[in-house]
Amino acid sequence: MEVLGIDVGGSGIKGAPVDIETGLLLEERYRLPTPNPAKPTPVAHTIADIAEHFNWKGGVGCGFPAAIPKGIVLNAANIHKKWIGLNIADFISEIVGLETRVINDADAAGLAEATFGAGKGIKGVVLVVTIGTGLGTALITNGQLLPNTELGHIEFKGREAEKWASDAVRKKEKLSWKEWAKRLNAYLNYLEGLFYPDLIILGGGVSKKHKNFFPYLKLTAQVLPAYLFNEAGIIGAASIYKNTYQGKKIE
Repeated sequence: MEVLGIDVGGSGIKGAPVDIETGLLLEERYRLPTPNPAKPTPVAHTIADIAEHFNWKGGVGCGFPAAIPKGIVLNAANIHKKWIGLNIADFISEIVGLETRVINDADAAGLAEATFGAGKGIKGVVLVVTIGTGLGTALITNGQLLPNTELGHIEFKGREAEKWASDAVRKKEKLSWKEWAKRLNAYLNYLEGLFYPDLIILGGGVSKKHKNFFPYLKLTAQVLPAYLFNEAGIIGAASIYKNTYQGKKIE
């Protein structure tokens, strides 16, 4: 089955057709800037533009940076607050003109890594942390997703964790890789003390540069870079047409 995967990020919206049986991108991904401000209508029209770029007529799976229990947006950390309260799948489907299913963006990346990537076949608890504009998290136990964990927003070191240890902070504060890795390591140690994962997978665009900071990470759990890098969000978003949790399709 082929599905158009969309990954909505703080700075860019990316998409590509995906074979959800193999997890392979069928065409080169296409990226457009995230509208600023990232209000619902402009973002939905950008998704429509990506669908039009591929002349897409089938289903769309979208990873979105918010907690979305029962399909309703409940927070807005890196997007406009006008999203809060929307039934997001219905809203995007109406503008794009195609059936669209939506999942938290980090959950999408986590599902992709657990199914096709670094966590494939791993038993036990897998913690996936996506590092970019913010910090996204996915928690998976024996292949089952606990959705909408949003652990990048917990208070840590007197502030929201992602405002202290994200890749955007590294760039903004011009931290060296070693300086930033110490922050990331402290955050991961805190999460490790809460969930005791068997494996931690670090994803997002910065995962391609993991050799610059992995040597400074000191954790009990095994730590691996995301196998799918920043394509994980696209692949996982598309795969929600196949994946389920709690016996229900992800919406």
